[in-house]
Amino acid sequence: MKTRVWAVLLFSALPAAAAPGPDGWRFEELRRLPAPEARQGVAADADFLFAIGNQELGQYRKATGERVRGWACPEGEPLVHLNAGVVHRGRLYCAHSNYPGVPMQSSVEIWDAATLRPVGSHSFGRTDGSLTWIDRRDGRWLACFVHYGKKGGEPGRGPEWTRLVEFDDEWRPTGRGWMFPAGLIARLGSRGYSVSGGAIGPGGCLFVTGHDEPELYVLAFPSAGSSLEWLATIPVPAEGQAFGWDPQEPGVIHLLARKTREIVTGRVTAPR
Repeated sequence: MKTRVWAVLLFSALPAAAAPGPDGWRFEELRRLPAPEARQGVAADADFLFAIGNQELGQYRKATGERVRGWACPEGEPLVHLNAGVVHRGRLYCAHSNYPGVPMQSSVEIWDAATLRPVGSHSFGRTDGSLTWIDRRDGRWLACFVHYGKKGGEPGRGPEWTRLVEFDDEWRPTGRGWMFPAGLIARLGSRGYSVSGGAIGPGGCLFVTGHDEPELYVLAFPSAGSSLEWLATIPVPAEGQAFGWDPQEPGVIHLLARKTREIVTGRVTAPR
């Protein structure tokens, strides 16, 4: 009976396609999945969605919405603030920080994606910025370290100090890194926050979100210089935070609606 109820929630009548944004990109909502852990981010593999809270995880079957298992720890024992996650080679990697503590400390926490059993951790120690998300690009890791203008910030460094850094598989810096467009940081940093989510998506573009803004931003890696290029803004029915692209359905993205604790799944299409 429970599976049937979830199926109704997942596959009820779909909304009409959303109007395209001013840059021609379009988001179409497909379905919603209730997930109490949906506070910080969502990751996906072939069969499951992983809802990420500050110190908790929930694993949900994509086909039915069934909650398969969960994991949690008391705050600070040992985790303080989980952020985004991504599934890579059967493991769930999550960005973690001591936000809003200072000095900033960051780590990558790792679980077996099939069992949610913790299997590893990589500590960066004291970091220049607070780690909010990680993803893969061209066989390397991308990691975003943000600075805050208010709560959790450090003297003399605001959101404009947010940076994107490339690492190899041993978490050694490759020497490559990028800054975010000043206009985008000004937009996201108006309330003291920065880039909360990010992942490589359609066309090899980098897509990012803020802390609260109901928007998905499309960025390109520069051919020269150090600043990413802001290409487009896509209105979405989500409230910022981290998200994940679906590995099985090209263009399908899983976002968070924090107020209702739901995973919002939709399709992103590029301009024709």
